[in-house]
Amino acid sequence: MLSSYFMALAQSGPMRLPSYFPWVVMGLLGVGGLGWLIAAALGFARARAFGESPRWFAISAVCLLLYHVQWFVFAVYGINEANSENVVGMAAFFNLFVALGAVCAIVGFMRMNDPRTGDLGGEPLD
Repeated sequence: MLSSYFMALAQSGPMRLPSYFPWVVMGLLGVGGLGWLIAAALGFARARAFGESPRWFAISAVCLLLYHVQWFVFAVYGINEANSENVVGMAAFFNLFVALGAVCAIVGFMRMNDPRTGDLGGEPLD
């Protein structure tokens, strides 16, 4: 059954991407990278006032910024590299910075230790 699936894929014609595809991908990578850059800058700026936990979230934002940069580097490397094994080897690590960002966010949540349970302005929270 699996071999018939690959045979069916081999018989199909070349895949044609829509003309808007590269513009949408590059636009979303750019907007996403800019957003995570702003989040990292705000996180490091707020870390001085709010302690250690926001610093971990800012490091998480830096990891996701690097994730966006990694896709750009992967595209440039894939275009310029003749050996497809090297390109596939690099693609194996596509989710590395997402995983590192998740670890940093988890550490940030674990370091949150000052819950606000008191009254705000004399009014009860409930």
